[in-house]
Amino acid sequence: MTLVSTADLLADAYARGTGLAALNVITLEQAEGTVLGAEQAGLPVVLQVSQNAAKFHLDDPAPLAAALLVLARTSQVDVSLHLDHVTRVDLLHRTAECGFSSVMFDAGPLPYEENVAATRDATTWAHEHGLLIEAELGYVGGKASQVESAHGTGVRTDPDQAAEYVGATGVDALAVAVGSRHAMTTADAELDLDLVARLRAAVDVPLVLHGSSGVPQPTIAAAVVAGMTKVNIGTITTVAFTQAIRQHLADVPKVTDPRQYLTPARKAVSAVVAELVSTVALAGTRSS
Repeated sequence: MTLVSTADLLADAYARGTGLAALNVITLEQAEGTVLGAEQAGLPVVLQVSQNAAKFHLDDPAPLAAALLVLARTSQVDVSLHLDHVTRVDLLHRTAECGFSSVMFDAGPLPYEENVAATRDATTWAHEHGLLIEAELGYVGGKASQVESAHGTGVRTDPDQAAEYVGATGVDALAVAVGSRHAMTTADAELDLDLVARLRAAVDVPLVLHGSSGVPQPTIAAAVVAGMTKVNIGTITTVAFTQAIRQHLADVPKVTDPRQYLTPARKAVSAVVAELVSTVALAGTRSS
């Protein structure tokens, strides 16, 4: 068990009809908690660093990626690294050198034809460098450049257009809009599971669910059974991390050593992750 490629993890989950949990991390402590949680569950995990997280780290993903590579190589479970929601070509072109084996190129806010052209170019570059590439079609929402409602007209991914898009761009995985939103802090999103099944039938690449923190865990499991493979999770672990810090500072207001409040924060993340990766990976089987 060690550092592996996202392509291998995704192909295995896709073939078995199970899910693959992909956790966004911002800090080393969050990443440590994520790997600990995956180890507790005995299941693989994808560590994801978003473009926004890279921006937080002085606009350079390399230092955090270097730490994640060490975590992955010493892990008791299989771990891969993924660069998430990349809109900038200059950052896309740093994916391989930083040690990520996959990237999500996000041209979703662009008009359809421009999205196709930009994503096709990104796919060509990614494949030339041995990377798996994911893209998004539809509007998951919850980000500054996207629509806010997950239920408006034209928001959800159309199966026919999805098939056309995958064929035109050559992407290896497709993030689809089926009712979730990014950055939700309450788990009350309603997914269109029938649409998930129709999308699964329409395209021949793994489907990806973004905004999963806002989806109840039984619904996540049902989405995997319906046809989702990769399940992206971020906000729920960030909330657990932050709440644990707040609680420790409230209990020990004079604390100054960050290790004292980061330790329970890391533990809180591991507990949440252990449950989530189990929900995703053990959701059941479907015909591939």
